[in-house]
Amino acid sequence: MRLHDKLSTLDKYPFHMPGHKRNEKFGITGSDIDITEIDGFDNLHAPNGVIADTENRLKKIYKSTRSFISVNGSTAGILAGIHAVCDRGDTVIVARNCHKSVFNACMLLELNVKYIEPEFDYTNGYYTSVAQKTVDEALRNVKNAKAIIITCPTYEGFISRIKCDIPIITDAAHGAHLGLGYFPEYPKSDIVISSLHKTLPSLTQTAVVNVYNEKYIKGVKRYMDIFQTTSPSYVLMNSIDLCCNYIESNPLDFGIFYERLCDLRLAETNNLRIQYTDDISKIVLSCANTDISGIELADKFRNEYNIEPEYASERYVLFMATIGDTQEGLNALKSAIEKIDEELLSTYCEIIKKPPVSSEIKKICISSEYEACNLSDSIGKISNEFVFAYPPGIPIIAPNEVISQKAVEYIALASEKGVNILSDSGEVPNKILTKKAL
Repeated sequence: MRLHDKLSTLDKYPFHMPGHKRNEKFGITGSDIDITEIDGFDNLHAPNGVIADTENRLKKIYKSTRSFISVNGSTAGILAGIHAVCDRGDTVIVARNCHKSVFNACMLLELNVKYIEPEFDYTNGYYTSVAQKTVDEALRNVKNAKAIIITCPTYEGFISRIKCDIPIITDAAHGAHLGLGYFPEYPKSDIVISSLHKTLPSLTQTAVVNVYNEKYIKGVKRYMDIFQTTSPSYVLMNSIDLCCNYIESNPLDFGIFYERLCDLRLAETNNLRIQYTDDISKIVLSCANTDISGIELADKFRNEYNIEPEYASERYVLFMATIGDTQEGLNALKSAIEKIDEELLSTYCEIIKKPPVSSEIKKICISSEYEACNLSDSIGKISNEFVFAYPPGIPIIAPNEVISQKAVEYIALASEKGVNILSDSGEVPNKILTKKAL
């Protein structure tokens, strides 16, 4: 019996956790199947029943050697994957567009980090793919690298196809749907982590860690047990089980969805541009050569067409489409794009600055001795916090990096344009935490 079917048989009085006792009087959505590890319902940390069945189904879907459920999102999987491969003090090669969780793992393990930069779109202001030549050059310069960590696909849907002789850990948080229907092949690295909830029908926080190199299975299991809650939500795991059901029972739906996305990209525009991406479910609408900013464009979709975008930047708006979208919803987006386009004028735009990247190999570390410094006065000082754009959570400055004038200018300009720039302290763009001078 599968997990979802098993949960539908709950009939015993619950003298066990959780405290709501499945009592309807509290009005808690999902509480009817919110249980703990009672008899017959398996244990995520030692699965051998219905939860093991769900993980085996994920293994078949992603053609992995072993798949692990995460109810702590891709973040727990990324932390576990990096810890499974690396020892404290190792050196790693990290794509600069990686998520903050990658940087946190590097900080916890005191790893020496060498950054590589993916290709950059200077018109719209986002990273695209990591080139093989970039990886090869980094490996020539960093002889003792223990692993390489990349994001694939990116937030905007760009895919990197790289090869190397050291382990590759891939943050595919936005790629759980890859390999289904006509979508590009799912990434094949030593360890690949995907958020099921981002692009498939599953609840927020659900993810899968797919291990393709048998060498790392025990390590990933060990660290998933460390970084993942010991009280995993059966409501979340039930949604993963139902997600597997859907994928297995409706394979043709993904092909139909892909065809609908192809139709959407036929929207007739003179000023706005739907950008090319490897994953066409990421609809990147560029307004770079128009008289409107991405922030203003997103407001138009919200206020005039009742459409909420995923993300807005200075030069583009990102819409995320999934198998959960209706034909009516996709038609509404296409119509809104065409109508807004008619209101806009074509203009010239200068190239956009990319985030500055340190060329040094450095540890990411936070000191207990720090001070809040005016951002404008922080140039040349050492950062004691992360500063990042959220979403998607890509750091602009990492702890222990020297704050450059380019970084300060980038943060100030992005904030002025309405981009959501955050820091650990919440003080940016006014102040930034810096390490106290010795």
